[in-house]
Amino acid sequence: MSGFTAGVIVFPGSNCDRDAANAWSELGCGEAKLLWHQDKDLQGVDIVIVPGGFSYGDALRAGAIARFAPIMDEVAAFAHDGGLVMGICNGFQIVCEAGLLPGALARNEGLKFACKHVDLRVETTSSPFTCTSEKGALLSIPIAHGEGRYVCDEATHAQLIAEDRILFRYANGNPNGAFDDIAGILGGPNRNVMGMMPHPERAIRAALGSADGAVMFESILATLAQAQV
Repeated sequence: MSGFTAGVIVFPGSNCDRDAANAWSELGCGEAKLLWHQDKDLQGVDIVIVPGGFSYGDALRAGAIARFAPIMDEVAAFAHDGGLVMGICNGFQIVCEAGLLPGALARNEGLKFACKHVDLRVETTSSPFTCTSEKGALLSIPIAHGEGRYVCDEATHAQLIAEDRILFRYANGNPNGAFDDIAGILGGPNRNVMGMMPHPERAIRAALGSADGAVMFESILATLAQAQV
């Protein structure tokens, strides 16, 4: 067991915070602390996970209110200083709303909630979140969202491509109409902030239908371990 600690943000309406914390500890990454949305202290954690769910009931739009939670000021400062931030599903929506990643998440094409396993293609391994994977690898990861259609303007899209910051694309079908099949992106000063709509914390062992999500946690663990050397 390593000594790395993940801080998992808990908003009213979060329903994947315990799953994310469990994945972190079950995979041997270390301790996971649950951090309340009104906290103003990250308690010295090594990585922040902004989990999926329905923060504040998705009032206004997904993530629009959570971005103003007191703890998000601490998350933003942590990210700007190079700390690892992992936004999953609603967490991806929140970090986009907070301006930590470019673009936005819109209602799914067809306006239907999507809940199923999808194939993701790893587009870059030059990241703290996929460094132990292989470029082009296909991962089976579940989705569960109604507002997961990634959108951005042409200039942002060109910049994402030029800077190799598209982390995942949907393969073998686009479940929500995301622009350019984008399922996850990178940002931050050191490629240290990521957002993705699928749920890797729900795919950490075969009994869950896939263990492919473990590679992201293993990559984070390898990155944190390397930083200690």
